[in-house]
Amino acid sequence: MTRSPARSPRLLLIATMVLAGAGGILLTVPQTPRTPAITAPPRAPAPTTHPTATAPSNRTAQAGTPAQATASTASSTQSASASALPPHGEGVAGDAAIQKSLEDAWPADLAADDEHTLLAAGRGLLRADATGVGRAEWPALFSDPDQAIAPAFSTTRFRIQAAIARLDGSPNQAVVHLVWAGTDRGGTYTDRRITDWHFTRTSTKGTSPWTPQPRT
Repeated sequence: MTRSPARSPRLLLIATMVLAGAGGILLTVPQTPRTPAITAPPRAPAPTTHPTATAPSNRTAQAGTPAQATASTASSTQSASASALPPHGEGVAGDAAIQKSLEDAWPADLAADDEHTLLAAGRGLLRADATGVGRAEWPALFSDPDQAIAPAFSTTRFRIQAAIARLDGSPNQAVVHLVWAGTDRGGTYTDRRITDWHFTRTSTKGTSPWTPQPRT
């Protein structure tokens, strides 16, 4: 007979005791509590913000282009020139500013002798046309100058405020630009009136080299 069957109960008992002891040990060991996962609180939605200024349009973005800069400069120059003029009704004290404004706007382009001759003729023609005084000097322009004509403006309140003579598109053409003041037959005084007289250069000896043209 073999002895192996007698050992089987002993082995089972030993195994049972080992397992029981191991279970007791496990019960005495403190269990480490599991820390629950911490979840972040839900994030509040970001407030919707509205920009205080909108993006510039194409027109605004292109405000610095050369063409617009040139137009802006020209506009500024005209505004500065207008602001330099004296107010209406300033009188003789403002005439020098008007003269300077004309000279700055149209630089001289005539010989001194021609300019002097044209200015004298232009002033005389304007006075004759407005007041009737001196029309006999230009019979070709004023028909029957000896006939009594009621002047359109008073001779006592007529004043040329400024005048320049410049070429008019050709070396043989010139214009006298005049700014003047006067009181009409109705008694209304107006200053800074504008009149132009045009001239053509002639070669007739013994006479003025410049001939005035009829006003149209």
